Amino acid sequence: MSKIIHLNKGREKSIQRFHPWIFSGAISQKTADIEEGDVVDVIDSQGQFLARGHFADGSLAVKILTFQDEEVDSEWFYRKLKAAVDLRKSINLPNKKTNAYRLVHGEGDSLPGLIIDVYAGTAVLQPHSAGMTNSLEVIVEALKKLKFKNILHKPIGKQKTEVLLGEVTDRTKISEDGILYNVDILKGQKTGFFLDQRDNRKLLESYSKDKSVLNVFSYSGGFSMSAAKGGATKVVSVDASQGALDLAEENSQLNNYSEVHKSLKVDAVPYIESLEESFDLIVLDPPAFAKHKSARHSAIQAYRRINEAAIRKLRPGGVLFTFSCSQVVDRELFSSTLVSAAINAGKQLQILHQLRQPADHPVSISHPEGEYLKGMVLRVLE
Repeated sequence: MSKIIHLNKGREKSIQRFHPWIFSGAISQKTADIEEGDVVDVIDSQGQFLARGHFADGSLAVKILTFQDEEVDSEWFYRKLKAAVDLRKSINLPNKKTNAYRLVHGEGDSLPGLIIDVYAGTAVLQPHSAGMTNSLEVIVEALKKLKFKNILHKPIGKQKTEVLLGEVTDRTKISEDGILYNVDILKGQKTGFFLDQRDNRKLLESYSKDKSVLNVFSYSGGFSMSAAKGGATKVVSVDASQGALDLAEENSQLNNYSEVHKSLKVDAVPYIESLEESFDLIVLDPPAFAKHKSARHSAIQAYRRINEAAIRKLRPGGVLFTFSCSQVVDRELFSSTLVSAAINAGKQLQILHQLRQPADHPVSISHPEGEYLKGMVLRVLE
């Protein structure tokens, strides 16, 4: 028997617009035996079927899997995952120069609560919901049908990564636009590497010839390697994690960039504020300063402070690549924060590019929240 969520009158409108989230305040009643991660039917106040999704015992109560009255079974998961594979093939991923990409981007691929990144043929699964964790077995079976031979489950938090299929070592070598990277997919941040910055790293490369480059919150040196490939004369990777910087050094050696690259283990903000030298190009790619609306104000202050400090350390004509991956900080708010930082720094800036995530991180037009990555390329007027 189906487990059912009933909505309050008028609360079906967002579903009719195909928004994939239902919040707890929209629910009038539910079947008594519903548990975290269960598949539930969503019914309007007139008793009409609206959607089917995974239930969670929290503010975000249902993540919708389908707006059709269809079974969410192994065949359903296979169809969704095959559609994701087909999309990546249509945008030429993987290819001869790039073998790391995002295969599933949650709501953008109609699989809310699921992230799958692929590194040189190894699929790394990261469920963001109990429902997707409960579905791991059928997801793995579908991936096996789609010819993936190495599959990892990397839970969020401190749980240990599990090898579900094949063999995986603590270093996986990938190629992105011809640059080699060692990725720690077992213990590294997120699924191991920040694939969402691929296009932006390529753009940075085109700005780097004969430039001095400072990469702040560098992690394993993605932007740093692109700068070195682009012909930078000096590249400095800054991060608070020694493990991240060790990876950056490995990647520098792997690509023969050690002559121009060095890394520093420091706290980013005081380091930039105390810098005595200037740079031609600075990259700011911090972690999400706000994951919830309650932290948004303090996040804005942090973004303003670090961008102001970076703008002060750019030479006339210098360029800033700056990003926010905080979902609760929208593009307009991030832009106004940068305006404030420029005014405080006493500098006039030009916007050269508006940046976002690449096509293998698709966004449903009904779910704008999926466009989490925001960036700008700014130039200091001479």
